[in-house]
Amino acid sequence: MMGGRYFEHFTFGDMIMHGVPRTLTSGDASLYQSLYGGRNPLFCARPVAEAIGLKDMPLDSWLVFHIVFGKTVADISRHAVANLGYAQGFFNAPVFVGDTLTAYSEVIGLRQNKSGESGLVMVRTSSLNQHSEMVLSFVRWVMVKKCNKNLAAPETVWPDMAAPVAPAQVPPPLGDFSHWQARDTGSDMFFEDYQAGMKISHGDGTTLEEAEHMLATRLYQNNAAVHFDAQLQSQSRFGKRLVYGGHMISHIASMAFNGIGNLAGYAALNGGSHTAPCFAGDTLYGWSEILDKTAFENRDDVGALRLRHIMLKNRPQQAENGDFIDRSENGDLHQDVVLELDVWAYIAIRR
Repeated sequence: MMGGRYFEHFTFGDMIMHGVPRTLTSGDASLYQSLYGGRNPLFCARPVAEAIGLKDMPLDSWLVFHIVFGKTVADISRHAVANLGYAQGFFNAPVFVGDTLTAYSEVIGLRQNKSGESGLVMVRTSSLNQHSEMVLSFVRWVMVKKCNKNLAAPETVWPDMAAPVAPAQVPPPLGDFSHWQARDTGSDMFFEDYQAGMKISHGDGTTLEEAEHMLATRLYQNNAAVHFDAQLQSQSRFGKRLVYGGHMISHIASMAFNGIGNLAGYAALNGGSHTAPCFAGDTLYGWSEILDKTAFENRDDVGALRLRHIMLKNRPQQAENGDFIDRSENGDLHQDVVLELDVWAYIAIRR
């Protein structure tokens, strides 16, 4: 649908094949590196990747996620009010320079809002490489405008939220992490050193710039007007362009190197939500909590940590005082929290 679907255009069970295959290049990796300043050597040092047995440096987990997400925008969220959340995500296989990705989505949930002006759409998106291998899958739900409030809404079908990925379901990574070296990261913290309940401040803040967030969103071929059209957005309730929510995901993943330096890519996305909008000029700060950890059967080289990433805007952490802000006194997420992300990530075991 050339102009993008409104809420009343969706049908439960629709299988939507997204256009424009994308061959990933070293230029994509370099631009992503310059936008977020990631320091994980797995994604920026070929000898590190080759040492653990990979054919080359894989592309950053979240670069792949955003490229796939961007493919869905024209068909799913071109007329979105907000992208609300994620669940059931799996990073099934590494993606390398030269790989070509395609994507498709299945509509698995529809529910009109009480106002009748919009509705919630839930989709399961999957991406394949040129060998028809599944490299990524995730569920997301988005609030989409209606074109005509008077038109009948689709029948309500809304699935229960899936439980977080169980430790036994976390897919083991490719590669032999017995060759992972602390000298390559500068961190002596490994799988054994993290315990459930630990909270880690990621330090330095990052101020969002208009040009950077638009450049990132174009890199992902995300054409949602809310991120680009200042004239259109001047008439919105915010009066200005919104920053793509995935921009904050990449920033917290990059920040996490401060404190979790031996993190070696992401395995699964349990859930996540963009709890408040971000705009150019906002300054981001992040911290993470260790929720759980798991070892892999017959593997003594690598394990996985379940992390809860929290990002705030315009509110520096006071980690030295144990001030890890996430909730208000009434138990709701604090008004300064803009992202809550629950993930499984790989980390090497000390040798």
